Amino acid sequence: MSTADTRLSSPAKPGNPWDPAQRDGQRMFAEMVAQWRAQGPRPDLWVFGYASLVWRPEFQAAEQRLAKVPGYHRCLKMWSRVNRGTYERPGLVFALMAGGSCQGVALRLPHDEVEAMLPTLWAREMPNPVYDPKWVIADTAEGRVRALAFTLSRRSPNFTGTLSNERYQEIFAHSTGRYGTTLDYARQTLKGLDTHGIKDHALARLLRQCAPAD
Repeated sequence: MSTADTRLSSPAKPGNPWDPAQRDGQRMFAEMVAQWRAQGPRPDLWVFGYASLVWRPEFQAAEQRLAKVPGYHRCLKMWSRVNRGTYERPGLVFALMAGGSCQGVALRLPHDEVEAMLPTLWAREMPNPVYDPKWVIADTAEGRVRALAFTLSRRSPNFTGTLSNERYQEIFAHSTGRYGTTLDYARQTLKGLDTHGIKDHALARLLRQCAPAD
């Protein structure tokens, strides 16, 4: 997953029920906290990392497990107009979207640390309410866990839709934002996944085909 940096100024597409003006980040946060508290008397919090949370979580997890989430896949199809691009030259960040399956890392936060950490995690992932926080089932070698994941709807104006190789080539060559280039971000994610033994063949192929030669 990636820091959501796209402002909610883009109008919804005609006929699109995803309305930025109706998305209330404070309400979404309160609902997520209530759902976590309802999981048991002293529940820990599992968070599913699929992109930058794999290699730059910015919090100390008490436990990490390799995990596979059915029903969702990792894809580089979310516009980034601040962190990895600009409004003139939009870049891309990863999204977790419906369909397929995704290998990543489940990060556990102990119950006593969750409420102090959650606002920081929320500020990182949801500075604007672009993602849809969801509870997903993550399969690990030690058993299934219910994990918080930040997903993206295809109805979102921040979803790129299908991009051609030529468009990826242009973005990799030119798009850069306050945290660096889209290309470096994609390469860091591939490297971070590989460090955990996770092979993302689609991402590796995309970089082979579309990244400029060093």
